[in-house]
Amino acid sequence: MDKLHSVYIMMNRSNAVLYTGVTNNLRRRVHEHNEKKVEGFTKKCNITKLVYYEIFRDVKDAISREKQIKGGSRAKK
Repeated sequence: MDKLHSVYIMMNRSNAVLYTGVTNNLRRRVHEHNEKKVEGFTKKCNITKLVYYEIFRDVKDAISREKQIKGGSRAKK
């Protein structure tokens, strides 16, 4: 079975901060964000709400899409 990869966008409670990432296990990664298990930007900014995701079979496609999203304006996101 092929491994699936997700590109996802999360926000903080006030919808003031966006975070875009890639993972091979979306459920686990969202849990890590919500439980503040990893030091860094998402913990500091209290990123907890999953607002969007896309699924890809090829990790290269997922990374390419992540870069495309990150390069766009906030309004486009």
